[in-house]
Amino acid sequence: MVEVIIDTLIDSLKLLPFLFVVYLIMEFLEHKSSQRTEKLIKSSGKFGPIVGSVLGAFPQCGFSVMASNLYVVRIISLGTLIAIYLSTSDEMLPILLTSGMSGIKIIKFILIKIVIGMLAGLIIDLFISKKNKKLKTEISKICDHEHCHCDENIWLSSLKHTLSIFSFILIINFIMNAAIFMLGEDKLSSLLIQNNFIGPVVSSLIGLIPNCASSVIITELFVNGALTFGSTLAGLLSASGIGILVLFKLNKNYKENFKILFLVYIISVVVGVVFNLLNFVI
Repeated sequence: MVEVIIDTLIDSLKLLPFLFVVYLIMEFLEHKSSQRTEKLIKSSGKFGPIVGSVLGAFPQCGFSVMASNLYVVRIISLGTLIAIYLSTSDEMLPILLTSGMSGIKIIKFILIKIVIGMLAGLIIDLFISKKNKKLKTEISKICDHEHCHCDENIWLSSLKHTLSIFSFILIINFIMNAAIFMLGEDKLSSLLIQNNFIGPVVSSLIGLIPNCASSVIITELFVNGALTFGSTLAGLLSASGIGILVLFKLNKNYKENFKILFLVYIISVVVGVVFNLLNFVI
């Protein structure tokens, strides 16, 4: 067990400087582009699912939160909202960038999520009638202060974000190493990987947890070889950060909220199962 702890610390600490650099770049880009992003999504009209799925793929502070705000006052359509939720992956990109995965594979991963979000959003807008009713809800930027320090300088914000995510990575790596030590790598792999249906069902449920921890857990399991690509995709499609939580807070039509939650979950599970059955890998 001492070796497990030492290996966990060494493996996790290797990521720390790279993680900080990635978050520093992301914070800089987010501060420069957030207002333009909001204007673009507002003016996208019937192309909302296309624009939303592309923009949602880039990790930005509170993008799914902004989408929830805009949907509640019906500035964007249901299809656009779902497209953004599905393409948003919270902490997926920084973890993949620091994992040693090739850039080509990361781009493929992101493109697959964009296409799925885009198609789902367009189909939903095509077949589900839009409600033109406007709700008297103030559009306001809601900042998730747990992992988005919008009013601070980018250096301090990046450092806080890095340390927050690093703590999750450290815990998950320890759990994975301990599980391999106690159960054996072969038994653990067969438990998590072999079932094409259970993986996406469980992974999508984890993804719905309104916290950055869900995307960290799913991505780390994938990087460590404990999840198939299909199961990982399912979990990251449903992982929209705190966007759905904000939707429940602002929209008092809880029946509609649960329908949206159910849509996101079902789409994620179905896509994950299909990719597993096809044995798709990137």
